[in-house]
Amino acid sequence: MNTDRIVGSAKQVKGAVEEISGKLVGDTKLQIDGKADKAEGKA
Repeated sequence: MNTDRIVGSAKQVKGAVEEISGKLVGDTKLQIDGKADKAEGKA
């Protein structure tokens, strides 16, 4: 498997965790950072 795909998948997971955590604690900056990481992981 390609290392770029692994890194991308890891960033998507990290972004999802940040986004959910931000929703739970009400931190919009954390939500935005999570969405950005997810988008970066897809690219």
